[in-house]
Amino acid sequence: MDYEPYRGELVVYCYRMLGSFHEAEDLVQETMLRAWKARDRYDPARASVRTWLYRIATNACLTALEGRARRPLPSGLGAPSEDPGAALTPALDVPWLQPFPDARCEAETRTDLRLALVAAMQLLPPRQRAVLVLREVLDFSAAEVAGQLETTVAAVNSALQRARAALAGTGDAGEVAEPADPAARAVVERYARAFEAADVPALVRLLTADAVLEMPPVPLWYRGSRDYGLFMDRVFHMRGTGWGTRPLTANGQPALAAYAPRPRGDGLALHTLQVFTVTGGRVARNVVFADPRVFDAFALPRQISSEEVRRAR
Repeated sequence: MDYEPYRGELVVYCYRMLGSFHEAEDLVQETMLRAWKARDRYDPARASVRTWLYRIATNACLTALEGRARRPLPSGLGAPSEDPGAALTPALDVPWLQPFPDARCEAETRTDLRLALVAAMQLLPPRQRAVLVLREVLDFSAAEVAGQLETTVAAVNSALQRARAALAGTGDAGEVAEPADPAARAVVERYARAFEAADVPALVRLLTADAVLEMPPVPLWYRGSRDYGLFMDRVFHMRGTGWGTRPLTANGQPALAAYAPRPRGDGLALHTLQVFTVTGGRVARNVVFADPRVFDAFALPRQISSEEVRRAR
C-alpha cells in the first residue's frame, strides 16, 4: 500500500488537532510508521486506506493531547492592553498556536484552516475537536467517525452538536477574504508598502476601527486602530526605517515576512511573520509571529540584501 498520497492532508488534519505544524509533521510520520507495522492487519472490506490512516492519526493525536494545555493566541488569554509602551516580554512557557505554511499542502485541504478558527477549536475537548474536523471538514460519515473513535454513532452526533454550539461565535468564514482575492491582495500590498516606508498614518488608514494586533510569544495584544498605530510608531522608532517584506500565505490567509534593517546597514534581518485577516477591504487582524521555529516551517531566509528588496519591488 502507498501511504504517501495521504501525507499532506494528514499533516493538515493533525495541525487542526494540535495547533502546531512541527508536531503535526511528527505525528504523521508516526502514523505512517504505525500503518506500515500494521499493514498485515489491514482489512479493505472494513475501511478504505484513507479511513484507516485517519483512524491511526486520530488515535495518535488524542494520545499526544492527553494532559496538555491548549495552544492559544494572546487574544484568547485576557483583555487587550491599553499601553502601547508596555514591556515586550515573551511568555516562553506558553505553547502558542503556530501558523500553517500553505506551500506545504494542496489548496483543497486548506478549508476552514484560518487562524481564528483553529484557535477557537483549541478550546474544544480533543475528542470533540476530532469529531468536528472529521465530520464537518473532511466529510466522513458518522458511522466512519464512530469506527475511528471506537464509539457509537449517537455519541458522535452528540459530540458534533456540542462542538458546533461551542464554535457558534467564531464568525462567518465567508466574510474572510482569501489570499487569491485581488482586493485582499491589493490591501496587503498597500500595507506592505506602508510598512516598508514606516508610514504609520498609511497603515492606520488600511485598518478596521477595531483591528486586532497580537504578537506571540509576547502575551500582549491590542484592539483598535489607534492603539495599533501607536504601537507601530513605537516599533519604527526603535528599529528605524528601510524595512523589507516578502509576500506569502498562511492558513489560507494573506501573509508577509517582515525584514528589519540591520544596525550597521548591511542588509535586512528576518523580524516577523505576519498573518492577516482582511474583511471589507480592510485589515481586521494581524497575528505577528516572532518564533524562529515558525520561520523554519516557512523556509524563510534569515537575511536578505537591500538589493533583493529593490528587485522584489
